[in-house]
Amino acid sequence: MTPFIQSKLIGCAIALMATLTSFSLPARADDGWPRQPIKIVVPWPPGGVADFLGRLVASSLTKQLGQQVIVENKAGAGTNIGSDYVAKANPDGYTLLMASSNNAVNMSLYPANPYNTSRDFAPIALVGYTPMVMLANPTVPAKDLGEFINFAQANPAKITAASAGNGSPSHLAAAAFERSAKVKLVHVPYKGAGPAVTDLLGGQVQVLFTNVAASIAHIRGGKLKAYAITGQRRNPALPEVRTFAEGGLTDYDSSGWYGLVAPRQSPAPVLQRLSEAMAKTMSDPAFVERLAQQGVELPAAAGPQEFAKLINKDIDRYRRLISDSGIKPE
Repeated sequence: MTPFIQSKLIGCAIALMATLTSFSLPARADDGWPRQPIKIVVPWPPGGVADFLGRLVASSLTKQLGQQVIVENKAGAGTNIGSDYVAKANPDGYTLLMASSNNAVNMSLYPANPYNTSRDFAPIALVGYTPMVMLANPTVPAKDLGEFINFAQANPAKITAASAGNGSPSHLAAAAFERSAKVKLVHVPYKGAGPAVTDLLGGQVQVLFTNVAASIAHIRGGKLKAYAITGQRRNPALPEVRTFAEGGLTDYDSSGWYGLVAPRQSPAPVLQRLSEAMAKTMSDPAFVERLAQQGVELPAAAGPQEFAKLINKDIDRYRRLISDSGIKPE
């Protein structure tokens, strides 16, 4: 065999081995992905906590993945419009959703929900918890949570509790509080948190459960008093506000959450690449600091498995709450 033929045979063998290897090994996320901009759908209008988190995550992933990550707001129907859009999107890793606890709530709130939260999405990473603060107009005659519960028990169905709408996180937080504290409040739904806070400040309603970002300025300015905050420990943004457990309601928690998900059939290597990028994002001190400034708590465990367990747990929890309280969407 001549050296020329021998070298050709060796070359062919190498090429054949490369071809066989390409068929036998699964596709890797870094074999060209991402080749185009990635879109994070935020199913809320611009300006809220979900929008803030979506843009913060998008900025970090742009650096991690070397490809532009943009945010697209698709609001409406209690997050269902944007969520359904992502559930039915091409599962190629280029369309993601900034999901929230609303996606667990909607499974029971809307009997004909257009998507199934646990079936149609692949969890990537839990981004953070948003504690709920129980606020009161200064005219309410109770200094702390214990006094308020006593006052409410002595005045059943006389204290007005505002919310951002039927089935909203603030409504569900109030309903869970009624069950835990054994009180009866009068629900006053508004079309959004903004009008609810405005009327609380004006004294048209007496209490409101809302997130830290929407309330922190009014609490610090002394315009509203905060009785308690959800979560296992005091929030660094409001260290003076006691937790519900410190106030005596050890079984009460109504914190919301936000996390990144993809359509269920997205390629496993792509999901793995996204999960790894989010792990780096969540360990970035600058990212953590930005969360803390908005009162968002970092989860102890944020990976896909932990996130999936949280989603399924909350679907069951809200199913019971909505059924027991008789809550209906607007």
